[in-house]
Amino acid sequence: MRWDDIDKQVCSVARALSVVGERWTMLILRDAFLGTRRFDQFQSNLGITRHRLSERLGKLVTQGVLVKVPYQDRPLRHEYRLTRKGLGLYPVLMSLSRWGDEWMDGGQGAPLEYVHQKCGHKTTPTLTCNECGTLLRPEEVRPQLGPALRDPDHPAESTPLSDIPRLLKRII
Repeated sequence: MRWDDIDKQVCSVARALSVVGERWTMLILRDAFLGTRRFDQFQSNLGITRHRLSERLGKLVTQGVLVKVPYQDRPLRHEYRLTRKGLGLYPVLMSLSRWGDEWMDGGQGAPLEYVHQKCGHKTTPTLTCNECGTLLRPEEVRPQLGPALRDPDHPAESTPLSDIPRLLKRII
């Protein structure tokens, strides 16, 4: 499968990566969450070429993750703001940040700490079950086929886990 076709896989991870999986994209989103709005600010903060930045911002706008909003008429200039779809990536960035803090800090500690403004305490992002509230651990979560892959004649539980990667490669 070619990278350009990854969005056609019946796989949520592959489809998400088709939007945010290119080099620089997650750093652009990180900066957007930190308040960067203008092209020159992104370019200065990241050191990315103007061409590549324009390409990545354009794709994020096309995908509905960012929206261009004019902030000046003459000459016409825009800033980039996160949409609701873009804000939905917040847990992804927070999880990546936590992973980087835990495994890639080189013994220096976290470069940023996050304070929950509602209670005033430092917080660490965690994945919890939306039903019972307990911490999610990989060994305690079992995937099963969802509606996009489920065979109506066979229950989801009948599919061996080892078959799931093969099923996810299907192209619509």
